[in-house]
Amino acid sequence: MTQTIHPTAIIDDGATIGENVSIGPYSIVGSNVTLGNNVKLHAHVVVAGHTSVGSGTEIFPFAAIGTAPQDLKYSGEPSRLIIGENNKIREHVTMHPGTQSDAMETRIGDNGLFMVGVHVAHDCVIGNNVIMANNATLGGHVHVGQYSVIGGLAAVHQFIRIGEYAMIGGMSGVESDVIPFGRVKGERASLAGLNLVGIDRQNYSKEDTRNLQKAFKTLFYGDGTFNERLERVEAAFPDNDNVKAIVEFSRNKDRFPICQPSTK
Repeated sequence: MTQTIHPTAIIDDGATIGENVSIGPYSIVGSNVTLGNNVKLHAHVVVAGHTSVGSGTEIFPFAAIGTAPQDLKYSGEPSRLIIGENNKIREHVTMHPGTQSDAMETRIGDNGLFMVGVHVAHDCVIGNNVIMANNATLGGHVHVGQYSVIGGLAAVHQFIRIGEYAMIGGMSGVESDVIPFGRVKGERASLAGLNLVGIDRQNYSKEDTRNLQKAFKTLFYGDGTFNERLERVEAAFPDNDNVKAIVEFSRNKDRFPICQPSTK
């Protein structure tokens, strides 16, 4: 087993260190931490708590990973932070474990990019291939779908759901659930359309894109109540998985309404 551990790093007894792991100067790894194969910690990284870091993940200086949640109800329970494979976690990022008020874990998927100063609070669930730009912030219990992008300085209220392939504009305050493929922006975020750039990057066909646009127009600009429009969209696209994802997401709303277009 090959490891590169700087002599100034502190590795507590009980930590599990995989093969080909690199730990830089003055980094600290706690006793309940597991670092998978090929993990790289740069200088001055703290990985604490019951934290698992998946293989190939790279963590940059001054990140604080797995320290206690910023939740007054947290009382030291052995909750977890589970980070997937091949993530880039940049300088000053903070990620916290879960709490007993939820599933006792925070979960990060694979292949994510978390830029400088990103904060992921307790009990969040983040899918694969998510990008969070500089200083973007998630409150507790937020769920973010795969391939979503959260712009710089955006702030997402606790318990909000962000669907897959969504785009959150920079400096947006998100207080409502964002549909899959949705694009939101504004100081208090409103739905501005579909994330056509993200859709194009995933090589969806022109027909797929047109169908999503038709469904979006019916759902948010058609006649009748939102639930009536939801029924019409479902009936019009019974075999379209992308539209089904929007319909099911909208039906599963719980604490917060679905983010709507601005009426101004």
